Amino acid sequence: MRSAFKKLSHNKHNIDTGLLFAVTVCAVISTLLIFSIAESGLSEIEGVDSSYWKTQLVSMIAGIFGAVIISFIDYRKLVKLWFIFAPAALFLVALTFTSLGYQRAGADDQAWIRIGPMNLQPSEILKLVFILTFSYHLSREEEDMNKPLHMLLLILHAGIPIAIVGKQGDYGTAIIFAAIFFSMICSAKISVKYLAAMPVVIAGVVFAMWNFALSEFHKKRVTILFHPGSDPDYIEYQQDLGLAAMKHGGVFGKGLFKDADAYIYVPEIHNDFIFTYMGEAFGFLGTVGILIILAYICLKIFADSRVTRDRLGRFICMGAFGMMLSHCIMNIGMVLKVAPVIGVPLPFMSAGGTAMISMYAVIGLVLSTYSHRAVTYNVFYDEDED
Repeated sequence: MRSAFKKLSHNKHNIDTGLLFAVTVCAVISTLLIFSIAESGLSEIEGVDSSYWKTQLVSMIAGIFGAVIISFIDYRKLVKLWFIFAPAALFLVALTFTSLGYQRAGADDQAWIRIGPMNLQPSEILKLVFILTFSYHLSREEEDMNKPLHMLLLILHAGIPIAIVGKQGDYGTAIIFAAIFFSMICSAKISVKYLAAMPVVIAGVVFAMWNFALSEFHKKRVTILFHPGSDPDYIEYQQDLGLAAMKHGGVFGKGLFKDADAYIYVPEIHNDFIFTYMGEAFGFLGTVGILIILAYICLKIFADSRVTRDRLGRFICMGAFGMMLSHCIMNIGMVLKVAPVIGVPLPFMSAGGTAMISMYAVIGLVLSTYSHRAVTYNVFYDEDED
């Protein structure tokens, strides 16, 4: 053990500080925005008090420490503990179907649980676990993945979390899982015949969902995009308010900590529609700056996937890339009224302690693949080990 720490002292821990800094900038901006909402008159309308920004701040700090700690742990050792964290994550998700599960105000899915004073969204944890377990599965089966039985098992692996969160009514998160699966499977040695069949399979799934799973309310959220202003129930009002708020921000924005009269109220402005508050507070230039940071995060994760020491590390990075990119596209598309409202948060920006910590944990996995790409020894891994 003494020799192990002696070796460790001679090896500099090589962390991707650029990636960690970028996500923390987003988290700091998020905390500032939620603090502004809580301090303005909007808090009385939205019901956002000081506990929201305090939760965001504590989650950010915990997330940073968690990501750094995970970066020290060799990801090859971590994935082998799948038999512990996979059942635990599934158990937490299963609790949403019990009396502990509840539907958060403003949401149309039962995806949260209450444990004492704490509110938890288990599907956020399940994303992290899925990236780990599917990366491990894919790395072990890659050479045989194009055999029908092996491909079927991979699809089943992805289908289980998709079906569970779909059963909750959380179709946005189900799409995120599908995007993670797609990103990882396409980075493996998949046959062209499967890639060619994907559009047909996706069309079949969309057809089945549209005809047998989606309610009329969810269907209207999609069809209204093609016929704006035609719905008597005015389902699009939230998106219209969001667009008006962003337009109201102009080029330079209205600033933070103003009275409620200075802003246009948008439901869920602290959560899924926080991008609208950015536009109103920071203006067009501010939102462009934030978009650049989010684009940098996604591209940096993709770049890190190209320098990992093995296929397992690449799959982990590609899973994280698929998750972050799909979150950004779906959330911003929803706000800009080019995608339906499906309750997908903006990474490191939307309010939510579980989402913040789980996102940082995913970044921690990427940092682990980066920091272990060239080291010969780490306290959690010896090069001589299998």
